[in-house]
Amino acid sequence: ERATRGLCQYLREVAGAGQPTMVIAHDTRHFSEEFAALAAKVAANEGVTTFLFPSDRSTPQLSFTVRHLRASAGTVITASHNPPHDNGFKVYFSDGAQIVEPHASAIIRRVNKVHATGEFEPTNGAKVITLGIEVDEAYWRAAGNSVIDPDVLKREGPKLKVVYTPLHGTGIRAIRPLLKAHDVQLSVVPDQEKPDGRFPTVTSPNPENGEALVQAITLARTEGADAVIATDPDSDRMGVAVRNAAGGYELLTGNQIGCFLAHYRISTLVRQGVLTSQNAGRACLIKTFVTTELQAAIANKFGLKVVNTLTGFKYIGEKLREYEEQLMSTAPPGAEYGALQPHEKRAAHLGRGCFFVFGGEESYGYLGTDDVRDKDANASALMFAEAMAGARAQGISVSDYLDKIYSIFGFYWEKLGQIVLEGAEGSAKISRLLESYMSKPPVAIGEIKVERCENFAKDTLRDVDGKPIPKEKMFMLHLEGGARIAIRGSGTEPKVKFYLFASERPRPGKLFEPKELEAAKAKTRKFLDTLWTDVEKDALARAG
Repeated sequence: ERATRGLCQYLREVAGAGQPTMVIAHDTRHFSEEFAALAAKVAANEGVTTFLFPSDRSTPQLSFTVRHLRASAGTVITASHNPPHDNGFKVYFSDGAQIVEPHASAIIRRVNKVHATGEFEPTNGAKVITLGIEVDEAYWRAAGNSVIDPDVLKREGPKLKVVYTPLHGTGIRAIRPLLKAHDVQLSVVPDQEKPDGRFPTVTSPNPENGEALVQAITLARTEGADAVIATDPDSDRMGVAVRNAAGGYELLTGNQIGCFLAHYRISTLVRQGVLTSQNAGRACLIKTFVTTELQAAIANKFGLKVVNTLTGFKYIGEKLREYEEQLMSTAPPGAEYGALQPHEKRAAHLGRGCFFVFGGEESYGYLGTDDVRDKDANASALMFAEAMAGARAQGISVSDYLDKIYSIFGFYWEKLGQIVLEGAEGSAKISRLLESYMSKPPVAIGEIKVERCENFAKDTLRDVDGKPIPKEKMFMLHLEGGARIAIRGSGTEPKVKFYLFASERPRPGKLFEPKELEAAKAKTRKFLDTLWTDVEKDALARAG
């Protein structure tokens, strides 16, 4: 109640004389539906009209609907892929993206000042409006705009067999109609299809974890499926396993999925003549600092701009709002961004703005259009099916496609390490550890020299557009030989995360031969394993 009242009071403040509106969605977690209904009543009592979904919906659909209905804000009751006992209140602003500064701090100040009153009668003519199927259909059409080559899906889509699991969450509502519309053969894991806030068939409803895909992979083996797709309960993250040459199923990392999608999308737009040497500089790929640099290498080869942001899709959403505002600042009076058809929007951005081709983060979040301003696993499932169809049209598998990328750009690999320190003593150690990197950054990790350290909390850093990067306790160590290490505290858990990056590239002007590529894979993975041992040893000594 307090969170909703604080948000609504802030919306009234910034709305001026107009009446603010808000969209409310919820996932399949325990009490999510009840919390959503309560939030709607509280908002109406605060004089804010709300649009409430009649049942569970995904987080990306909430993001889309805020913009579609031109609402002042939106909220979704969800804890994403957290354990069953968790729940949360995620807030979006009028641009459809998660709140960033200055709104975030202003809303929190409001929430801290208000008290629960228990009063729920509507005021100032506010209403609670239940949304209908037409809003779902509008979102499905927008998600369908992620397809860039409908012909390849029309030819190859019906030959694809996909096993899908929503992990008891919201994804089934959008992914089934999206893939069905393109005749992709879809089987859903029966035990995981129905909404269930207990998530009884998995230890964790997180598609990043291989354990969550076990039932789906078992079904895929029986059906001879090409791929397994899994989404988390609020369907903003997507995990994938693909059938390899031996007939087994290989789990892809978030970075691999992102690279596959990015290369397919960019190369297809180049082949179609949409992106040319003349306009590619007005197209962009957006990724987080802790996402693989292979995506940057791919985009750079085709002449695209690469934008790096802090961790969190809200920062990618913020860049999309920035590009929308830049474009509309040169548009004719009365022009509306939301009224532009996809091809009109693309042409406008390529002519005088910045056309968003793909965005993503290593933690299994991807986006292919700016109709949604958050990671979208529903549209990502469709994008992945299209990219699989594109690979199939070339007569190769997804694994072969990735090897083709590696042979050209080199083998890039990443390793995520973490140090968990629980309790009050653990919290003190985490603070001590992060402070030590700030006051005395390492000069070497093991026997490898640290050439440069970027301190995101103190240094004045700017993105490729010249915009300042917000301050955050994150450190980037650049090692001799090209490896990198990013260090940041978790925002929600008692841990410090370490992102390790390395690559092995072919000689200039050459491609990796198959045996060379296999050797490069083994060398890079072994290097990162050794590097993590040295990083962990150094970090534990710093924590004390």
